[in-house]
Amino acid sequence: MTVTVTYTCPHCGAVRPVEREAELADRSVTMGPQAGWEYATPDDPARESADGLAFVCGDGETRTLEGEPAAGCGRPFYLNFVRFEHGVELEPEPPTYGGPRFDFLP
Repeated sequence: MTVTVTYTCPHCGAVRPVEREAELADRSVTMGPQAGWEYATPDDPARESADGLAFVCGDGETRTLEGEPAAGCGRPFYLNFVRFEHGVELEPEPPTYGGPRFDFLP
């Protein structure tokens, strides 16, 4: 079963719909890619096996929050999926949730 899910461009607020499987493992939408993650395009049939999706605002159907057609800003943004390794959820580097870091990594 598939559903239409919308993602908002963090640069300009335009909305981009994507047809996805109903079981989603979305973590965040960011302005830049996560280091070491592999991204697929929203139209890639194997997109669910990637680490996330790479969008270009304005490519494909783009609308305002009110549902009116929008041109988009042309800048990239990224949908990051939840990733697991050996059954343990991996955190992005750096973490996307903000706040202080206590790992003392540069």
